[in-house]
Amino acid sequence: MSFSRVYSAQTHLLKGKIVTIEVDITPKTLHAFTLVGLPDKAVDESKDRMSSALKNSGFKSPKSQNQKIVISLSPADLKKEGPYFDLAIALAYLLSAKEIDFDPKGKIFLGELSLNGELQPIKGVLPLVEQAVRQGYKEIFVPKENAKEAALVKGITIYGGQTLKEVIDHISKTHFDRKGNPIEKETKKILPQKPTEIIHKDITHDIDFSDIRGQESAKRGLEIAAAGGHNIALSGPPGTGKTMLARVFSHILPELSNDDILEITGIHSIVGLLEDALVTEPPFRAPHHTASYVSMIGGGTNPKPGEVTLAHKGVLFLDEFPEFEKRVLEALRQPLEDNIVSISRARGSAIFPSNFILVAAMNPCPCGNKGNKDKNCICRPNDLEKYTRRISGPIIDRIDLWVTVGNVDYKKLSDEIVRSERTHTIKDRVKRARLIQENRFRDSKRKLKTNSEMNVKDLGNMVKLEKEVRDLLDDSAERLALSARAYHRVIKIARTIADLEGSENVEVNHVLEAIQYRPKVNN
Repeated sequence: MSFSRVYSAQTHLLKGKIVTIEVDITPKTLHAFTLVGLPDKAVDESKDRMSSALKNSGFKSPKSQNQKIVISLSPADLKKEGPYFDLAIALAYLLSAKEIDFDPKGKIFLGELSLNGELQPIKGVLPLVEQAVRQGYKEIFVPKENAKEAALVKGITIYGGQTLKEVIDHISKTHFDRKGNPIEKETKKILPQKPTEIIHKDITHDIDFSDIRGQESAKRGLEIAAAGGHNIALSGPPGTGKTMLARVFSHILPELSNDDILEITGIHSIVGLLEDALVTEPPFRAPHHTASYVSMIGGGTNPKPGEVTLAHKGVLFLDEFPEFEKRVLEALRQPLEDNIVSISRARGSAIFPSNFILVAAMNPCPCGNKGNKDKNCICRPNDLEKYTRRISGPIIDRIDLWVTVGNVDYKKLSDEIVRSERTHTIKDRVKRARLIQENRFRDSKRKLKTNSEMNVKDLGNMVKLEKEVRDLLDDSAERLALSARAYHRVIKIARTIADLEGSENVEVNHVLEAIQYRPKVNN
């Protein structure tokens, strides 16, 4: 056999793509070594890595013989990126050169080769294994360091190898000497990786809600935001605890479901941010206000996810909110409204998930002292107007709750008796409210999970307001000049407040509290 076919895979956007490796060898001719199929630099260099790895693993180097080698990676119109294919290319070459014999059917091979034949870990293993299962493959070989992550996927046997020689000894039925005669080999089989169970760990955080003195109105706003999945903005002078409140906010969010854990882990694996085999807590992303458009939203020649996708199912914290580039802020419209971000480029388009809770923190003015009874604001009227206009009306509308975080009395700061509720107490209330919402949306075709995800039709079907409540809401909306979007968001917040209280109906007091969280500016 001078022709062979072996299977590998690579990541494409946030999913896996199966790639077929074909090798054809023409012996006794001038040496040529060609790799085709739109390879990038890392893929093209696999020829050199593979040649050295084979030589140092006891096999003949492809570059030391007079033969023409053609390696094809298909589909040919898919850009091949990264070092995913080294192991598969090496095995396909050995099979074509009749140096080993094995059946590649139903098997996927992934891994980068070092020059001495060791297998190096790769990014994005989880979505690659999921794609292999969807397409009916039975076994997958990955570097040892990636085996635990790969074993999260059920329905396929995972083998974690440390070297090229180890994988060959496991799969090859026969080895051949340089004359083509079969030789005995000492088989050292790789043990299958045991399935990795998803375990929700009890994590102790450094900061508890009770450690934050005062700011009860801000804590209440954060509780409502967590219960209904609402976006929230914290406005107040510097040093009042806005950043600390935002960081403890993620601690009161309910535990992730198993499906959410796999989805988030896959995203972080592709980007190369996976520190452990699992991401079991809601992500907390806090990019600096100098972050670029592409790093925030995603993009590039071949679209990659940005911060709005890395925060999926978690929290996106934007400190110094008005200081972000206006283009970045305006690009938040789609993810805040639709929970996705669509990226279009000349080479194609991509849709990434971005269902997060936005927590924005900002000063009331450039100097931070507007409305401060202890310090005077030194901002000029022109500076104040320019600062206010940095956040457009559509963005203001998409943030459900606006909370003022004022200065805390020094006596509260020095009081050793902590009177605030602890994180786990607030989290229990949030979980109960989420359970009420889950029951409410059980028969929904749109698979809703939180009140914030309801559209106008959902509100009409699932949130019935008594005449007294509707009249109050209409009068308030007219007086505050609420937009249609803001009007419906008030209803969603009121529904969440009612859920926290365990109330079946939205009452007048729920609407009154919800209206208090609208910004004190024109909508």
